[in-house]
Amino acid sequence: MNSRSNKRIVVGALKGAHGVQGEVRVKSFTTEPGDLFTYGPLTDADGNVLVTPVSARSGKDHFIVAAREKKQKEEWDALKGALLHVERAILPEAEDDEFYIEDLVGLAVHAVDEVAEGRVKSVQNFGADDLLEIQLITGGASVFVPFTLTDVPEVDIKAGRISIPNLMSWVETPDKE
Repeated sequence: MNSRSNKRIVVGALKGAHGVQGEVRVKSFTTEPGDLFTYGPLTDADGNVLVTPVSARSGKDHFIVAAREKKQKEEWDALKGALLHVERAILPEAEDDEFYIEDLVGLAVHAVDEVAEGRVKSVQNFGADDLLEIQLITGGASVFVPFTLTDVPEVDIKAGRISIPNLMSWVETPDKE
């Protein structure tokens, strides 16, 4: 197993209580929404179990889950927005031309040659599209680059690198007066 197998991957989020019988609403982020419930206990980022699904049924844009953890309505509501994780190792392997977003974190960033100019620090989404947060080797503030084929034409997970030919165009320079 590689070091990536120890990561936890976000697969869903809690949306608060459903009624007063102890059920909780869960939003799935998986390609096939129902697959969320095949991975076992769903944890927080530190691996603490938040919900162990016993049964799930479809709701409007979420699932209504009966959980092994018995919580009152107020307790589930207090967890609203909590992200649900599973260990990367239990997820199916990605196809050759696919990858999990979390697998991008830590990859070397190359612009035009074989010298890495930074590393992927995180993948963010502030409501529009995914952005790669790049920490430049030279230090300073992170650079955000849209994760599109135009801006990031090559992702090579096996080689541990991505290509961003116009990386420096995303770097903000101080205004000179």
